[in-house]
Amino acid sequence: MRGRPVHEPGTPRTARHDWWGVVLEAPDPHALARFYAELLGWEIAKEDAEGAAIAAADGVAYLGFQFSDGYVPPVWPAEEGAQRMTMHLDFEVEDLPSAVGHALELGAREAGRQPQDNVRVMLDPAGHPFCLYVDGGSG
Repeated sequence: MRGRPVHEPGTPRTARHDWWGVVLEAPDPHALARFYAELLGWEIAKEDAEGAAIAAADGVAYLGFQFSDGYVPPVWPAEEGAQRMTMHLDFEVEDLPSAVGHALELGAREAGRQPQDNVRVMLDPAGHPFCLYVDGGSG
């Protein structure tokens, strides 16, 4: 992409300026950041009055969470007249039952419709869908 720096291999992540991420809206972005940080084993990298961001210990990708007044969670599967899902997150796991159990312990819920045996569609505490999958399947 034009305008983004190219870094030499081995450049420390803190010296890089090519970070990228996905930002989710939420009624409580700090709580959602804590949920995903615990789920993924990532650190909370930034917090301010409007939101938070988490990042893995390596790489330059992040998940951000920002406050949204009047947030309406999407529904899965889609329903006529309801807030539609516009995106979801996929996480590959080795042990699907264990990963689902962990997500449930942290406050996620299983979606009512599960279209694939190797994928579990989950809803985070704010209602965003995310998929846990094994064996190369995707949500």
